[in-house]
This record gives sequence, C-alpha cells and structure tokens, in this order.
Amino acid sequence: MMFLIEYDRKQGRIVTSHNFEDKQRGEAVAKRLEMELNNNRNKIDHEVVLLEAASQEALERTHRRYFASLDELHAAASQVAG
Repeated sequence: MMFLIEYDRKQGRIVTSHNFEDKQRGEAVAKRLEMELNNNRNKIDHEVVLLEAASQEALERTHRRYFASLDELHAAASQVAG
C-alpha cells in the first residue's frame, strides 16, 4: 500500500493524505508530481511524500513525525537526549 502525504512543517500537521493500492503506483506518482507542481506554483512550502508500508499502523510506527504532534515529538526527543 502507498500513502501520499502533504505535510505542513510549520504547523506540524498533515494537510492532505491519499491511499493507493500497489497496482496504482503510476497514479500515485503522477498525483505526487501534480501536488508538488501546484505547491511550487502557489509558493506553498509543504512537504509532499509518497511512502510505502504494509498498513497505516506500520506507516505510523516507521514515520511517526507525520502523525505525532510537535509537543509529542519534542517530549520523545527530550527523553532520548536526557
């Protein structure tokens, strides 16, 4: 399964999210390019990523920064550093 995520770094939140089956890889790649070009044209500073994972739960474990709040990420980083 593929997950297309548009992420606002300043806000620390997902703006849009789309799921694609493996057989829709071409559609997912085209959608990512469309989003990147649109953001660039409109001077929108968002991160657009296409990620692959077995499930939403697996994606949330491996790419936590997209799903956790900034406070949660800061607390986790403080625990590691402390």
